[in-house]
Amino acid sequence: MSDAKAHSGSLFMVVAPSGAGKSTLVNALLEQEPAIKLSISYTTRPPRPGEQHGREYYFTSVKDFLARRESGEFLESAEVHGNYYGTSRLLISEQMKAGTDVLLEIDWQGAQQVKKQFPHAIGIFILPPSIAALEERLKKRGQDEPHVITRRILAAGGEIAHAPEFEYVIINQDFATALSELSAIVKAARCRFTQQAARNASLFTQLGIHAALS
Repeated sequence: MSDAKAHSGSLFMVVAPSGAGKSTLVNALLEQEPAIKLSISYTTRPPRPGEQHGREYYFTSVKDFLARRESGEFLESAEVHGNYYGTSRLLISEQMKAGTDVLLEIDWQGAQQVKKQFPHAIGIFILPPSIAALEERLKKRGQDEPHVITRRILAAGGEIAHAPEFEYVIINQDFATALSELSAIVKAARCRFTQQAARNASLFTQLGIHAALS
């Protein structure tokens, strides 16, 4: 992405193993920061209780998903726990060009793919305070069968091993503290030179700041 205008919005990638509290933290952040737009992904998994098409996800069939992926529609896609997930490339690009901050809730595989095309994307990994706490949260959530919970716990170790690939790591032991740290990352990102220069082009020109944006 060489167009400076394309970087006027920040792209945040929030990654965590199932049960670490990622969605709860993200939802709380979006209430505090209404200017951030949550990217809605496509998925082939069935809706969980209370989820709506076009709000949490665009729910679709495997056939439709694979056709969209083949046409190059997705910025990133991955198979997780037997289901496909993908992010619309067009939506992300349009929002960032308009100066909108976009947040992606994805897995580590998707984050790797996004980073290749959006090198300025900000990676944030959410860790549980322990594996025992992770298992307890999954059970309390009551959304998965016991064998699915076991599978998610087994997968958590492999997912957590990718935490070093991210710029920021938040340990979700105390929710209020974790939310405060997530909000601080967002605020700091908005003060990066690239974002400030793109959003305040006239001021930077007036002040004689002409460094190239990348």
